[in-house]
Amino acid sequence: MKLFHQLLVAPAALGLLAPVAANATELNINGVSDYAATSALSSREQVTSITQFSDVYPTDWAYQALSNLIERYGCVAGYPNGTYRGNRAMTRFEAAALLNACLDRVTEVTDELKRLMKEFEKELAILKGRVDGLEARVGELEATQFSTTTKLKGQATFVIGANSYGGSSASGELPGNQNADLAAAQSGATTFNYDMRLFLDTSFTGKDLLRTMLRAGNFNTSAFGGNSSFSGLSTLETAFEEGAPNNVVVNRLWYQFPIGSNFTATIGGRVRQDDMLAVWPSAYPSDTVLDFFTYAGAPQTYNLQLGAGAGLSWESNDFSISANYVSGNGGNSTPGVANTNALLRNSDDCGGIATDCAASSGTVQIAYAPENWGLAAAYNYASGNNGAGIYAGNGTPSAVFFSGLGTTNSFGLSAWWTPENAGWFPSISTGWGYNSIEITNANFPIPGSSGIGSFNGAISQSWYVGLQWADAFMKGNTLGMAVGQPTFVTSWDNNSNINGGSDFVADGNYAWEWWYMFQVTDNISVTPAIFYLSRPLGFETTALNELDPDGTFNNFGGLVKTTFRF
Repeated sequence: MKLFHQLLVAPAALGLLAPVAANATELNINGVSDYAATSALSSREQVTSITQFSDVYPTDWAYQALSNLIERYGCVAGYPNGTYRGNRAMTRFEAAALLNACLDRVTEVTDELKRLMKEFEKELAILKGRVDGLEARVGELEATQFSTTTKLKGQATFVIGANSYGGSSASGELPGNQNADLAAAQSGATTFNYDMRLFLDTSFTGKDLLRTMLRAGNFNTSAFGGNSSFSGLSTLETAFEEGAPNNVVVNRLWYQFPIGSNFTATIGGRVRQDDMLAVWPSAYPSDTVLDFFTYAGAPQTYNLQLGAGAGLSWESNDFSISANYVSGNGGNSTPGVANTNALLRNSDDCGGIATDCAASSGTVQIAYAPENWGLAAAYNYASGNNGAGIYAGNGTPSAVFFSGLGTTNSFGLSAWWTPENAGWFPSISTGWGYNSIEITNANFPIPGSSGIGSFNGAISQSWYVGLQWADAFMKGNTLGMAVGQPTFVTSWDNNSNINGGSDFVADGNYAWEWWYMFQVTDNISVTPAIFYLSRPLGFETTALNELDPDGTFNNFGGLVKTTFRF
């Protein structure tokens, strides 16, 4: 019997025992006889529903209480004529009869409870010990935790690997200076690098998120961090170093919160473009290798600009729209452009929010993403002439050069599909990017002459296809491969004799990667990977080299990547 029921019955019992002056006329002997008869009848034909009483209605103030007594304890009976007579005064005898019937039921429940407690005595003792142990552990955690609102997560990555180079192309106009030899001299050694990320996720309401990300690494002098002009496209997604090797820096600091039921707002002093998108338009990859393959095929559109910014996203029935703005130089108070010549501008000299020197990146994305597939289209405006746009890890040297000369309007289309169950069919992700670069005042000396040339604009493109097999060969492991072309220039508008004055540019390059992730434990994975770049220098493979106009240059790399998550 529950405690509050006992508390309800106890006063009634005490009331029966209390001396109360009563006249003989107050004792309705006939009523007692009727109730006794009713009690005897109820033992044979027990009332099981309040609807059996013809004079009790849902509007009566005690209707619910009477219903509970009947349905839970079955200790309420009426008169033989099917009435309850709830408005008639109850005699002490009638109260005693009602209380006795209820106490009999309580005794039955108590006896049964005692029997069950004795039968499961050992199990109850074990459970009590476990509860006591959990309470002790919870108390210890509460005493030692540094915050009641913040969770700490971390990821540490080790990369051991090397690059090799081949091909016949030479560097410059002197024979014997082969690009493969120069690249090997600069970036051919085996290296051991690391990347460490700590995430401090704080929520004040349960629906918002304040993220602080601390990061450190030592990739700046590694070929996997793009340390030379020959190895830009071999940059890994996990490669990081800022300031100096082993420096711990604040890599992210932003706050995200809902507005109503469909909108989400994000604002931060150090926020990245993809932090503010409702959908990341790719299912590839589960484990990253080359950085280029992590941009959904459109590195200029999804340029992952990092800086001061804000964004708003809307989601409803698998549809989403996202809009955001990031200023890479948002912490600099100097608003002007330091040098009017695009080739000599230095983004460190100026900045601000939405100024001519802000390193601005503005993005709008529309996506439709049901459970296991999706489509996305995005537009981006980037002021590459002061720091926004692609870098050596996701484009050929020519593409990166032109991206930094002016402003770029870029478009990205992406699609992905994931099978509902793991099997022989892989997930498929694909994407394409198109970039139109507008260049102003990019003057330079024309090689081999005393003239001055200039570029007015350029077009570049990129694409990729990524395949990924979940539970490949063993549950929990993943196999992946991707092929594509990192951002390459397809044409330019120039008034010089470079490339024979032609606007067509042979800047193409193919990239492949293959990897297999062993999920050693829930928190440790080991991923061996190889990759191949068919022409990472693009147009510059043979540019300005009359001695070897058909030369080749390629890059092959291999690595083992170990990731620890905690």
